[in-house]
Amino acid sequence: MSGKYLVTGGAGYVGGVVAQHLLEAGHEVVVLDNLSTGFREGVPAGATFVEGDIRDAGKWLDTSFDAVLHFAAFSQVGESVVKPEKYWENNVGGTMALLGAMREAGVRKLVFSSTAATYGEPVSTPITESDPTAPTSPYGASKLAVDHMITGEATAHGLGAVSLRYFNVAGAYGAQGERHDPESHLIPLVLQVAQGSREAISVYGDDYPTPDGTCIRDYIHVADLAEAHLLAVEAATPGEHLICNLGNGNGFSVREVIETVRKVTGHPIPEVMAPRRGGDPAVLVASAATARERLGWNPSRADLAGIVADAWEFTQKIAEER
Repeated sequence: MSGKYLVTGGAGYVGGVVAQHLLEAGHEVVVLDNLSTGFREGVPAGATFVEGDIRDAGKWLDTSFDAVLHFAAFSQVGESVVKPEKYWENNVGGTMALLGAMREAGVRKLVFSSTAATYGEPVSTPITESDPTAPTSPYGASKLAVDHMITGEATAHGLGAVSLRYFNVAGAYGAQGERHDPESHLIPLVLQVAQGSREAISVYGDDYPTPDGTCIRDYIHVADLAEAHLLAVEAATPGEHLICNLGNGNGFSVREVIETVRKVTGHPIPEVMAPRRGGDPAVLVASAATARERLGWNPSRADLAGIVADAWEFTQKIAEER
């Protein structure tokens, strides 16, 4: 059955891909984005675009909407350390205003874009939703604060909500791929080297307790991630706040990612060794058992070479357009 959904931050990377999946499933989509970090061309054709701030969501929300999928947030960990107030004001204050607007309009389903950064340094691997949350950055803390806020909204006002805690999202789908500015994610950074816009890739530490000495991370294709959001809308239950990790449950090291980019692109990727970065855990891998059990979600694009190939195609396309 088709529905009508508000996608906040739908001009961004993940929000845009989710909006596209909603349209392909036959739903009506309204994208709300202030374009502070998103791109107008990232809004999929067929979606209604509203340029505006989530604090003003009440101007557009009404009883015709079935749910809100909330992606509008600042997400740069490093920036959040030097500008924490920006993250509290937008990520927390903006979401508080959005929840109020949803309550006023009688929209009682929410899917929230959360993050593995809520866990901080892992106490065990793979990470489960019951593991301690101890974020090491204001960004992670702001997302955890919103999770607490949503729990209260569900308990007090009957909201049906699902928070999806992403691990490392990668790949491309349709008109959307990674184009953050500044870029901080490994795969697009290595692809910039292959493309020639970056001289070398920095490897931060090669003495971790892993098979090749470099950090291991859990990569998930953005299209698999999007499918989880559609399942989450259906699973949202009044009065419940469900939290699910999203990841493949398998990890790839920094060196494995670099070598895969070499194979996919056919380009040499010069490496520059650098000291470890503070707060970088050796291994971050998710247990997605809850998402499988509660959402019926099974990622089907776990192949790293396929993820890189999609991202490489998008990187070349963007370069040609410039």
